[in-house]
Amino acid sequence: MSLVLRTRPLLRLLALSGLLLTGTVHADVYGDVSSLAKSGKTAEAIAKADQYLGSNPRDPQMRFLKGVAQSQAGDLTAATATFEALIEEYPELPEPYNNLAVIYASQSQLDKARNALEMAVRNNPNYAVAHENLGDIYARLAHDAYQRSLQLHGNNRALQLKLSTLTEMLQPRAR
Repeated sequence: MSLVLRTRPLLRLLALSGLLLTGTVHADVYGDVSSLAKSGKTAEAIAKADQYLGSNPRDPQMRFLKGVAQSQAGDLTAATATFEALIEEYPELPEPYNNLAVIYASQSQLDKARNALEMAVRNNPNYAVAHENLGDIYARLAHDAYQRSLQLHGNNRALQLKLSTLTEMLQPRAR
């Protein structure tokens, strides 16, 4: 009887340490996938994400990291599908909306990008990156509208100035 009483706390301690180690292992896998993607080893990142998702298929964080790696690999079709699936299952998460918007914007689908970013900031009003991206989309939409207006109005100095300012603002900056 005393052996049973002594082994139960030991078993609980072992179970608890196993759970804590599992959390560390998961954190390491997330870090590994993220590091591989950031270093341009996207195929390895996707493979490692797929391996993990084989036993944890609904893990939103790993699925998101996989979508990021797919985007970085240039597989925008797969990344779009990954982010859309995340949005369908976890509509409250703002990050998949933001990343989906980046894909839409890269394909000049500005209305879709705007809608996705509006959902991201609706879900998290403090999501600074989504607000910045939304501002960029509004600037691109304004640029396009001013450009069209200039085509219709001809030589309008005020429109030319606005268009010039937005064109300069939208130019990629050297880092």
